This record gives sequence, structure tokens and C-alpha cells, in this order.
Amino acid sequence: MTTTARAGQAPSAPPPATTRGDSRAARRLFAVRELGIGLALVLLVAVTTAVNPRFLSGQSRKDLMLGATILVVLVVGQAIVIITRNVDLSVGSVLGLSAFATGKLFLALPDAPIVLAVLAGVGLGVLCGAVNGALIAVARVPALVVTLGTLYMFRGFDYSWAAGQQINAADMPSGFKDMGTATVLGVPVLALFAIVVLLVAGYYLRSYRSGRELYAIGSDPAAARLSGIPVGRRVFAAMVVSGALAGLAGVLYAARFGTLDAAAGSGMELNVVAAAVVGGVAIFGGSGSVYGAALGALLLSTIGSALPVLRIDPFWQQTVVGALILTAIGLDRVLAARVARRLRGRKARGA
Repeated sequence: MTTTARAGQAPSAPPPATTRGDSRAARRLFAVRELGIGLALVLLVAVTTAVNPRFLSGQSRKDLMLGATILVVLVVGQAIVIITRNVDLSVGSVLGLSAFATGKLFLALPDAPIVLAVLAGVGLGVLCGAVNGALIAVARVPALVVTLGTLYMFRGFDYSWAAGQQINAADMPSGFKDMGTATVLGVPVLALFAIVVLLVAGYYLRSYRSGRELYAIGSDPAAARLSGIPVGRRVFAAMVVSGALAGLAGVLYAARFGTLDAAAGSGMELNVVAAAVVGGVAIFGGSGSVYGAALGALLLSTIGSALPVLRIDPFWQQTVVGALILTAIGLDRVLAARVARRLRGRKARGA
């Protein structure tokens, strides 16, 4: 069925189709980035396996998955925050605080159900995330400053609470410790937690309006606010989610390692940010996906496992990670420039 424009009115243009085409073009360009990360991961595994075929033995595969599990859980929350053009540097301290709290819970209640420990860890993380979110969204303090301060504040609480005490694996219930080593169809139970977190976060960001609004906030916070998006609430929620996942990661850390002290998780925040950036989440916000961030976490954890097998000095691991970060930032700029040129070209042709 065709329609004609009324006299004196210009025929309507088709901006929705153009917008969808622009979005698809942008997604294709950034999907190439994630594909490159996946290929780099496959190449690294192939080279390492060629040098030592035992690198992909059953136990080694399990160790690789366990090694990446905690980092993947943390990087999903970090990716959500970075997409909004913020950053959460407190995740390592929240993980340590949650892990030690889990150990203290089992010391006080040896027969406590595992579900209670998970809920307690996540709840503690939510509380820490809410502190960060309130200072950022309500007080309008930059996230870098807030989370750098809470990094030390939460770690200080942890050291004060621990008071030099160490919780040993023998103090943990056997069922909880078994969760750290059990597998389902060859996949570690802890890795299943990471997979569920990844799928839920990816579905939310793609399918829900509030998830898509996080990208709008990261692209241009002022424009998002003028469009009626509740920027403060969305950023607050992103920080709470990051804190909750850091709390969950603390429980998983306790299940995997058993031996806990106040130093658990120290320095992990830098690895988490690095994994997100390497995985294609633009440090300037507005683009990237949790799937790419998870690939970045897998790549970094695999590098850590592969270098000793390849007989490369572990010192070079930090050099490689630093080079990957710089390369990722450079690619972000190149891809952003290509997207901008395509958009300008489409607008020029449509004018």
C-alpha cells in the first residue's frame, strides 16, 4: 500500500531504517575486534599445545577454566561499569572482603548452607557497590577518585577485621570445598557460575531498554540526560551490579583456594580493567560487550598459564599485557574513527 504526501508537506524520510543500518555497521566493526581476540586465543593455545601436548590434557583444561572463572565474573561487572564511561577500581578489595567474610561465616556456623554463604557474599558486595554508586551518582564525584578511595577503605576494613588471622581450608565445610573442585560433564562447577553470569548480563544489555541505555550514557552522558534517561540511577545500578559480582567472586575464591587472609584479591582490579579493555570494551565508554570482555579475561589468564610452558620469563607477562592494552586502546580509536566516517558518509548521501 502506498501513500502520498499532503500538499505543502515534505514526504517522510526513513530515519529508523538508516539508524538500524548504522547500528548494524557499528556492530559489525566491533564484532571484528572480538573475533580477533578469539583468534589470538586459539593461536596461543595451538602454539602452546604444539610445544607441550599436555597443555590441553583433561586436568590442564580444568585448571584453565578455573583460572579464568573468577576473572570472568569480575570482568562482567567491570564491563557494565566501563560501558557507562566509569570504572570500578575497588573490585579486588570487595572480593577480598567477601572471601574473608565467607570464611568467618563458616567458622561461626559450620553447618551453614552454601546458598547462605553465596547470598551473604553477594549482599556484602551490593553494600560496597551501593557506597560507590551513591558517591558517584548522587555526590557527582568522579568514579576513578571514588573507587580508588574505596579500594583502600574496603581493604582497610578487611585488614582490621582479619587482625592477622588466616582461615585454613580445614576450617571450611567439605561440601563447600568440594564445590571448588567438582565438575559437571567435565566443566567445573565454579565455571558454570561464570557462564550463567555472562549469559544473563549479555542478554540484559542486549534485550532490555535499561541495558541499552547504559550504552547511551557512555556515548554521551549529557545527551542521554537530555533524552530523559535517568543517568544517576543507571550508573548507581551499574556500580551495585559490579559490587554484587565482586562479592560473588569472593565466595568462589573462598571455595577454590580455601586458605584466606586479608590480602585475598590484592591487585586484581588492574587485571580486571585490563581484561575488559583488551576484550573490546572502550575505556571511553559507549561500546563493547560482556562477551568480548570475557574473551579478554580468558586470553589474559591463558597467557599467564602458557608463558611458563613456553619457557618465557614470567616478567614478560606484564609486558605482554601492557602491549595488549595499548593495542586495544589504539584499535578503539581506529574503529571509532571508521564508524564516524561511515556515519558521516551515510548522512551526506541522505542529504
